Amino acid sequence: MTTNITEPPAQAVAKDPHWAAKMARLRARRLPERTISFMDDPQLKTAVTDAALGLAKARTAAASESIEQGVEEAGREEWVQALPDVLAAGAALDQANAALEAATLRLTFRALPRPVWEQLVREHPPTEAQADVGHEYNVESFPAALISACSVEGMSVSEAQELLDTWGEADAKALLMAAMVVNQTMRADLGKG
Repeated sequence: MTTNITEPPAQAVAKDPHWAAKMARLRARRLPERTISFMDDPQLKTAVTDAALGLAKARTAAASESIEQGVEEAGREEWVQALPDVLAAGAALDQANAALEAATLRLTFRALPRPVWEQLVREHPPTEAQADVGHEYNVESFPAALISACSVEGMSVSEAQELLDTWGEADAKALLMAAMVVNQTMRADLGKG
């Protein structure tokens, strides 16, 4: 027995409000973004850790004191939060976090629409030697062009190349990988659903 499956007429599909709503949601999806952070002062990270430990110790001491003082369990958290040592430790943590935040540099990258990605790859074809080892694009010129094209802040190709040339290997790779990953991470679940 042969079963013929026929597609519904395109006009019927277009008039289906469920499909139209789904297409509207699909069209409204934003391109993915990825932000990377660079922080050059490890002492600021240590200060945040130390301040967090200081707050934890102050809260632990205050909780013990609240029991000694006979504070009811229902009001204990409020009592602990109001103690000067806990307030001071919380302020120190806030200050350490603010200093870390101020010293952190962030770069945000947005994925390129597929035709733009393909055009960028075409504009940077691999050399013959690079193609022989399987590269899709010119490994010398494509990275800076990609970083620039994906940069939300508007980094130029020459600025991207400057960073790639002057930064250490790990930071340069992190910069390039942020631009690559945002374009190559799948946000679709292909399993049963």
